[in-house]
Amino acid sequence: MGRVWGKNTKPELVVRRMLHAFGYRYRLHRQDSPGSSDPVFPARRRVIFVHGFYWHRHSDPKCLDGRAPKSNTSNWDPKLRRKTERNQQHMAALRRAGWDVFVVWKCDTKSREVREARLTNFLDGR
Repeated sequence: MGRVWGKNTKPELVVRRMLHAFGYRYRLHRQDSPGSSDPVFPARRRVIFVHGFYWHRHSDPKCLDGRAPKSNTSNWDPKLRRKTERNQQHMAALRRAGWDVFVVWKCDTKSREVREARLTNFLDGR
């Protein structure tokens, strides 16, 4: 568990480098917003969450990496369920406060074209 990163993961860095290359400027891990989202765009009132498969329970059937643990399920299921509930609460709180929320899954970072199109559409309000 000590080797699990909470910030500056590879998918986050991929997204942040792309955003910076396109000229978007952002703040990171703002503690004053629910969920401590990854890139935050205060002037645009937009936030992006970059989620990994395991901790955030990716449930897309096309994604082979989003699977539940097979061992010690009595320990992991409640923890992962609570993490998912917390994610939903944080996103709902942000939306109630007038923020637009976008989630990027780890598998979305693999396709450059898809990643660029989806993120720029979200940030430009399309």
